[in-house]
Parts: sequence; C-alpha cells; structure tokens
Amino acid sequence: MLHEKQCSAAVMKANRILGTIKRNFVDTSPDTIMALYKSLARPHLEYCSQIRNPRFIKDIKSIEGVQRRATKLVHGVGYLHFAL
Repeated sequence: MLHEKQCSAAVMKANRILGTIKRNFVDTSPDTIMALYKSLARPHLEYCSQIRNPRFIKDIKSIEGVQRRATKLVHGVGYLHFAL
C-alpha cells in the first residue's frame, strides 16, 4: 500500500514538472528537453523505490507514461514511442 502511494506521488510530481517545462520553455530541441527532464523530473521518479524494480504493471505503465509525455515535448519526435 505504501509503495503504491509513493510511486503515484512521484509520478504526479514528475508530470507537474513536465507541465511546467511545457509552459515555460520555448526551446524544444531534444538536447534541451533531455537536460530538463534528467535534471528536474527524473530525480523524482528515481526517488521512488519502485522505479528500480516495479512490481505492478500499473506502476510500470504510469512511469512509462511520464517518459512518453516527455518525448511528446520534443518538437518533431512526439510520434515516436521510446523511453528517455
């Protein structure tokens, strides 16, 4: 139960950060978005202990959803489905 809340909170925080990046940054080059994602959003996901070894499919899908959202921020590669 606790691990579910921890993972959910980390995913929500990372999604909020991606929303802030989307609203406040004009440069959507891959290098810029990758640097912002790695320095601002990813540490919240890594803090969640489930990231290293997620047990539940719903946790895996929610984490991958954050990665897909970050991919969509990059102009020209939003249609690709790969993990950052």
